[in-house]
Amino acid sequence: MPQSLPTDPTHFDAEIDTGLDVEADVSVAPRADSAGGTEILLELVDDEGVTIGTAEKHWAHQQPGRLHRAFSVFLFDRQGRLLLQRRALGKYHSPGVWSNTCCGHPYPEEPPFVAAARRTAEELGVAPALLCEAGTVRYDLPDEASGLIEREWNHLFVGLVTAPVAPNPDEVDDFAFVTAQELRELRAERPFSVWFETVFEAALPGIREIAGRDW
Repeated sequence: MPQSLPTDPTHFDAEIDTGLDVEADVSVAPRADSAGGTEILLELVDDEGVTIGTAEKHWAHQQPGRLHRAFSVFLFDRQGRLLLQRRALGKYHSPGVWSNTCCGHPYPEEPPFVAAARRTAEELGVAPALLCEAGTVRYDLPDEASGLIEREWNHLFVGLVTAPVAPNPDEVDDFAFVTAQELRELRAERPFSVWFETVFEAALPGIREIAGRDW
């Protein structure tokens, strides 16, 4: 993929208040099931995004699906390029396709902001230098390839990455920093996750605050 020319985006100079206590001590671990394995629980929510219970991760994604809390992250470098990842081939959902910087699910009672920062570090080996809320979006998106469904109340985050990326090969097969034009070209050539277009369009106002009007 061609490298984009460096720019000088002044929109990275201002400090943005996320409205959240980034230093809050929040640590929530998945539960061990009766067989000694790890049962990953998600937060189920109602039509207003209010928590109503929990459900096992894989079960919540099986038809007809259960509406649950999720997050999506869009990080940019100082040249205003978006960090994309190609999901590892071993992923149970949407393996081997391109998607946004990071996405996932908070553990029960884990704030979405904390989950987004945690999961970005787990998948890409780098912590966001800046992370800001960019709203929420709800969707019901079936994935024909897997037969699963994404019924999610998704918390959107945009931000900045300044450290080198060191992806976990169990999670990420490849990564790329792309301009808006390069993203359009890549989407025309390669498959993307079923949720990418929905979360990207919903996050665009926040993306443009961080990365400029070219997006």
